[in-house]
Amino acid sequence: MSTTRNPKELKMKTTTRLTFALTFAAAVVGTVGAAHAAGPTGTTADYGQLVNNGINDRTIDLDANTKYVNVEDGETVQFVTQGQHFTWHFDTFPNQSEFKLQSIAPAGVNVGNTEVYVASNPLYRG
Repeated sequence: MSTTRNPKELKMKTTTRLTFALTFAAAVVGTVGAAHAAGPTGTTADYGQLVNNGINDRTIDLDANTKYVNVEDGETVQFVTQGQHFTWHFDTFPNQSEFKLQSIAPAGVNVGNTEVYVASNPLYRG
């Protein structure tokens, strides 16, 4: 038996597959764009993410007298307090420039009532 196909049939199948692939790709890109454009969620993700210790731009030592810390968006900072530490990479929304450090500190790490002030990312300043 011959498996030779009609050229019209092959063109139709190729067009159908291409249309499906482009539609799927557009849907994925649209979903990713919508997720990125979403606003703050009220979770720690609004401020960045916890990262492995030892990979940081600088270290900030906290004590009972620390009322606030200044960081820059895009900066990775290790916080040290009472023998405990954690490292945070700041990646905030433009309107998220002030919040309590306790909102990102891991459970059991006492950071007191320290405020975090986040300056805009220097790469995007005009």
